[in-house]
Amino acid sequence: MRPLAITGVGQVSPLGLGVEALREAFADPEAAAKRAFEGEPEVLTREKFPEAHSAEVWGFDPNAHLGDKGHRNFDRLTKYLIVAAKLALEDAGVKKDGKFLGALTPEQVGICSSTAYGSLDSITELNLVAELEDPRYINPARFPNTVINAAAGYVSIWEDLRAPNATIVDGNCGALDAVLSCETHLAHRRADAFLVGGGDVITEVLYLALRRLGAIAGGSAKSAPGARDSQGLHLGEGAAYLLVEREAEAKARGARVRARLRGYGTAFDPPKRQARLLHASSSAVARAVRGALSDAGIEAKDVDVVCSAASGLRPFDGAELSGLAEVFDGTAIAAPKALWGESFSGAAALGMASAVTWIEGATPGPVVVGEAPSKVETVVVTSVGYYGNVSAVVLSS
Repeated sequence: MRPLAITGVGQVSPLGLGVEALREAFADPEAAAKRAFEGEPEVLTREKFPEAHSAEVWGFDPNAHLGDKGHRNFDRLTKYLIVAAKLALEDAGVKKDGKFLGALTPEQVGICSSTAYGSLDSITELNLVAELEDPRYINPARFPNTVINAAAGYVSIWEDLRAPNATIVDGNCGALDAVLSCETHLAHRRADAFLVGGGDVITEVLYLALRRLGAIAGGSAKSAPGARDSQGLHLGEGAAYLLVEREAEAKARGARVRARLRGYGTAFDPPKRQARLLHASSSAVARAVRGALSDAGIEAKDVDVVCSAASGLRPFDGAELSGLAEVFDGTAIAAPKALWGESFSGAAALGMASAVTWIEGATPGPVVVGEAPSKVETVVVTSVGYYGNVSAVVLSS
């Protein structure tokens, strides 16, 4: 991969909004995690789900960022993605107060987005209306939300982005796989800049499904990502976008290059038995990371920190750490999902946003293996899917 410039970052998470919220969280991760998980939930309410311990985007007010008109029928994911996109475009100096500043035009900016379960809450809502009342009471203005790429489509409409718009839907790895989609579009000059990332939100049905699978940790259970005694994951939610451009053209327009995308790798191992669907593969982790390093033209010793996908699910965390141990020797491994929970495709997007802040001087963390250097120049971000798929990207200064 030819290095691609990251010129803007926008994020919405239980830590707050924007890059500064990430920096503050990494400065005091213990306090950040406490704030993220101890708010008053709106989705998994304490009355209905007293055992749940989730990290929602607390106090999110779409009117403060989108105005008070035009988004009444948007679902939560759509609002999160639009705000993340708006923040990234403003951070990159492409737009201000909703208007393009002239360096790039609407025809030059596209989206490579991702989500794992994005439309579940909308599907559930309309299904309940149809079953408990009558199909004729379904609000047609809300039906488009049930299409999984609708959220990214609304981002394009709201922000007036007219270049290609793609949504990757392959579970946890989607935001990292969107990097490959972006690279392909930029290489073929289908646009000059892309929003790359994605998001997912907490829903009742997803929580109930994961609880039945035994994947959810109880409210009082210890569940440190990467820990041997972890008892499961805690749900989170969020969205993040990076604005990515060809480096020479970003510099030509006078953009600040916050970091660079240097390499991408992916791998897949099928289950050993056909009857088993969910499984983790340390071999796939090692191959995906080696592929990303090869694509970036660097060696494992050049990596300062790994931003891992560890979430508290012991079989998956163990497989990932084992695979990383095949590639790295003493490199620091961080597990930032301890701060915002398991937000699936959103977590991978937040991982890339976090890597940018680390490269810019924020303290990596929480570190579960090794010790992070005082200066971070190269980060590998990983994402481990539930079906044997793994993706990795390399970011550098």
